[in-house]
Amino acid sequence: MTTPSGPEAVGSGGDRPDPLDAIMSERRQLLNIAYRLMGSLAEAEDAVQETYTRWYAMSPHQRDAIRSPGAWLTTVAGRVCLNLLGSARVRRETYVGEWIPEPLPETGPPGGATADPADQVTLDESVNLAFLVVLESMTPAERVAFVLHDVFSHSFAEVAEIVGRTPAACRQLASSARRRVRAARPSATPAAQRAGVVRDFKRAWEAKDIEALIGLLDPGATAVADGGGLATTFLHPIEGGERIAHAWAELARRRPGDMTFLERTVNGQPGLVAQQGGVTVTVFAFEVAGDRITRIWVVRNPEKLRRWTTGGRLDRRGEEEPPGR
Repeated sequence: MTTPSGPEAVGSGGDRPDPLDAIMSERRQLLNIAYRLMGSLAEAEDAVQETYTRWYAMSPHQRDAIRSPGAWLTTVAGRVCLNLLGSARVRRETYVGEWIPEPLPETGPPGGATADPADQVTLDESVNLAFLVVLESMTPAERVAFVLHDVFSHSFAEVAEIVGRTPAACRQLASSARRRVRAARPSATPAAQRAGVVRDFKRAWEAKDIEALIGLLDPGATAVADGGGLATTFLHPIEGGERIAHAWAELARRRPGDMTFLERTVNGQPGLVAQQGGVTVTVFAFEVAGDRITRIWVVRNPEKLRRWTTGGRLDRRGEEEPPGR
């Protein structure tokens, strides 16, 4: 990988202070970009680490020649993610069951508000599960062009440095990605209304009230689960509100005595978590249109729940019965 050579990236550097503080202050922005590109905080952290490794692999003279460390780091991180996305698509073709982006709690990594802010991802509309799932349908180049231009406001000239195409080609990539997002975007529903629908769903679920569940689910709703082969769950999507209602009512009947369902924010949106012994074993994210739930994402892969557990390292438990079983 070559370093950026454009005027915004390289300069004499002789009259600048030591860039250590400048480059470390970029970590959170790099993590925000990488998470949206990868859909996995673990993979995003790896990409950011690789970016800093490449920075420090240069000689002091080479680093001093870079006018904007932030521009250099963003370019390199984008290229690292672009390469990783290609291999990730291959890995996900052999993934056990459905692959869902890694869900994030309100406070980010373990430790909550006391965690290093540089290790937290900003929760906004560009990280809700519905948006990240749409990003998964894009080619790596589309995803990079769209996220960097439409979400982080980088110019197409800057995007071109990363994807190795012309600015005009990058404009077309972003336009194609934008059409995908628009086609998948649900009708706008106020946050308070979404939270109310999720709360009513939780109450109906705990009451094993199938009729109430059916009333809260869109007839064409879909439920998708991700166990990653590490936790038992349904491998194929459940289609239809009535089928989902019966599956969730069956789960309520089989619910272990020490399992609790809690209202939590998932990627900035109203969601639910299931906990046993203070350990989060399942995260539920929802897409709500009006007063109905249109999609449910169920994440049980313990590798994706490490940031949710309050009991330390999450073990690979797979014995609990999942929804739909």
